[in-house]
Amino acid sequence: MRINNKSERRIETAVPMKRMRKILVLTGKYIGDIIDFFYPPFRRFFSRQFFRYAVSGAANLVFDWMLYFAIYNYVIQKQFISLGFVTVSPHISALLITFPITLLSGFLLQKYVTFTASQLRGKDQLVRYMAVVGVNLLINYFGLKLLVEVLHLYPTPSKMVVTLICTIFSYFSQKKFTFKIKNAP
Repeated sequence: MRINNKSERRIETAVPMKRMRKILVLTGKYIGDIIDFFYPPFRRFFSRQFFRYAVSGAANLVFDWMLYFAIYNYVIQKQFISLGFVTVSPHISALLITFPITLLSGFLLQKYVTFTASQLRGKDQLVRYMAVVGVNLLINYFGLKLLVEVLHLYPTPSKMVVTLICTIFSYFSQKKFTFKIKNAP
């Protein structure tokens, strides 16, 4: 009879994690190579890192907008959602559903495509990324409340405007905080 101790279990779970990391690194390199193919005409205007950030961020942004539109219109069907103790408006419900999905896709793109030189541990990067995204979530929430409920603008264009504001904040936060390079000049 075989007895599993903690170290054996750790080894068993470490192997799939190493495979997953290798897949993510290779996928990130592949995506980075595709983005870099389009980089030369922009070389005079942007650093390679900023170009990768812009392209991968724009891809995640479009994914977020399409997902938000689909969730808002076809899943929630523009209906208020009652949770028993609170009723959530449809535009906020769509935000709460799309948020974790685009959080993960955005983190993976930034970690494995854009900011690959950071030596910070992945767990630390994720915690920092989530903190920055948490601030972005608050900006999204209050921005949508203002634009949709106070100014009576359409939800999807309102989401687009708020997201563009968050993008500026996010780039500098991710570069200088989440994926910072130790001892960078």
